[in-house]
Order: sequence, then C-alpha cells, then structure tokens
Amino acid sequence: MGLTDLGAWALRRLDPETAHGLAIQALRSVPLPSAPADDPVLRTEIAGLSLVNPVGLAAGLDKNAEALGGLSRLGFGFVECGSVTPRPQSGNPKPRLFRLAEDRAIINRMGFNNDGLEAFAGRLERRPGGTVTGANLGANKDTEDKAADYARGLRRLSGLCDYFTVNISSPNTPGLRALQGREALDDLLGRVAEARGREPVFLKIAPDLSAAEIGTIVEAALAHRVDALVVSNTTLDRPAPLKSSFAAEAGGLSGAPLKLRATLALEAAAEAAEGRLPLIAVGGIDSGREAYRRIRLGASAVQIYSALIYEGPGLVRRIKRELAALLKANGFSTVLEASAAGR
Repeated sequence: MGLTDLGAWALRRLDPETAHGLAIQALRSVPLPSAPADDPVLRTEIAGLSLVNPVGLAAGLDKNAEALGGLSRLGFGFVECGSVTPRPQSGNPKPRLFRLAEDRAIINRMGFNNDGLEAFAGRLERRPGGTVTGANLGANKDTEDKAADYARGLRRLSGLCDYFTVNISSPNTPGLRALQGREALDDLLGRVAEARGREPVFLKIAPDLSAAEIGTIVEAALAHRVDALVVSNTTLDRPAPLKSSFAAEAGGLSGAPLKLRATLALEAAAEAAEGRLPLIAVGGIDSGREAYRRIRLGASAVQIYSALIYEGPGLVRRIKRELAALLKANGFSTVLEASAAGR
C-alpha cells in the first residue's frame, strides 16, 4: 500500500465530510511526486483539448479549486473543479454526505456548497500549468433565472480554465433538472452560446432520463454548439439491493450501484449522437476494464470520483495501466480508435 493510499485508508475511518476537508488540505500542502509519463496509447482528444490520458477527475472533490497543484500530480489526464455558483452558499444542512461502504457507493445532498465565483476565479488565476482543467458551473439555489447564473460564470472565468461544464443535472438544487427539458434547455444553451468565450463548453446530464429524453438533449446540444456531453451525474434511484443502512438517505447516489444506469445513459447518448458529439463517461468506473468498456461504447474519455474514496489515489495509475494493456491487446493504437470502433 503506497503512502497516498494509506492516507486514503485512514480518511475512510472519519466522518465523510471531515475526511473530505482533510483530503483537500493534504492535496494543498503535502508535496507529492509527479506522476510518471503516460503510455502514448492513452492519448486522446476532446473538443480540441489534447489529453495525455483519458482518465479525468469528476467535479465534486475540489469544489473551490483549492487543490489543483496536488491533483495535477496524481496522474489525471484532466481535472474538473466545482461546482461553483456566482454567489457563495453554504449548501444543505449536515449531515449531507454518506459513505455506503458495503455497496461501494456514496450518497450526497451537498447542495452546491462553495465559496462563490470570485474566490474560485482567484484560485484559477494561480493554478499550475500542465494539467487540463475544467470549471463545473452551477446555479445558486435561490436564483430565479438560473440560466443567468451559468452565463455569469462563463463570462467571469473565461481565460482562466481550459473548458467549462454546464451542470444541469445535480439532484440537490431545486428546479435544476427541469433545465433538461427541450424548451428550457434551448433557452439556457442559447444564452450560454452568447456568453461563452473560446473555451469548449460541455453539458452534464442526469442518468435518470429515458433514451428519448437523452436523444432530445443531444439534438439541442448540437443545435447550440455544445462541444461534448458528460454522461452522467448521480442518480435519485436506489438500485436494489443496497446493503448499507444509509441507503434510504435523500440525495444523489454515486459509485458502483450507478454503473448500470450510467452505462445505459451512455449507450443512449452514443446512439443519438452517431459520432457527432464527443462523450465523457462517468458513474461507477472503478477499473481499467470498466474504463475500456465505456470507451468501446463511444466515450472519448472517462471521469472518476467515488471509486477514489474506496480505492485511494493509486487507482488512477491502476486504471491507466490496465486500460493501456487492454487497448494494445485488442489492436488499438489510440483511445479514439477504440471509441470509434464501438459505434
């Protein structure tokens, strides 16, 4: 067990939100060695962004862009920070984060707790170079015009990050998922198109959608020049059987039990997109074999988060090592070649 994985083991013995805070502090202050160079077979591209490997960090770990230096040394191909809202907000009452250890899962109802756009922008201005960094944008809970919040985030952070993700799929902000309907989505994405700068803009959707609804979102994304779809966020569903005593807690479920629902959403998105829109797969990815499976279903890259809680940061290297071996064993010279072959 490496030092970083030993630290992750110790953190799992603490209250989940306390452990999260300590992990961020450690990533900010503990000097970590740089990750070794990646196998060239892992190189990929999304919306013009060149990635040294397709394994990214999903939003939610570094909500306030505080630990980008440490995260950049763990071997990710790209790191997404946030969600950030224009105004600071404390989020939902505690407890709001639950570790379902028996199920290798997490339930959260954090409610976009963050320091706000100005603090976030200041940290991005000082971020280290070398790692592709995205900003995940949210809307304040009490904002009536949520589309205006996304536009404000795009304008304020333009030039400070490499890409944006418009998060309309968190289940913990009232009314947010209603933005996935076609009329509301057209209004939102039209205003996003007006506010955006040069950076690519991705759209993050929920897994709790039918194939037809995902198809509608794909067409809206294409119509408004969205650069990629992130599939998907946490689920409100509780796939049976969950063993943990926390299974009935309200909030979004992530981790191993999300695997099937996230996979079905990816398949629906790939079928609707027909290669016209890059896809990033998220949800229940905990091994190189699972990352490979999502890539063969049409994803150009993957993101992980919940599995890190149980496996530790060494998981990043293990996924990359296994993924590179699988790509080569199946005759692929690039990630994009494997992704296209699955369509």
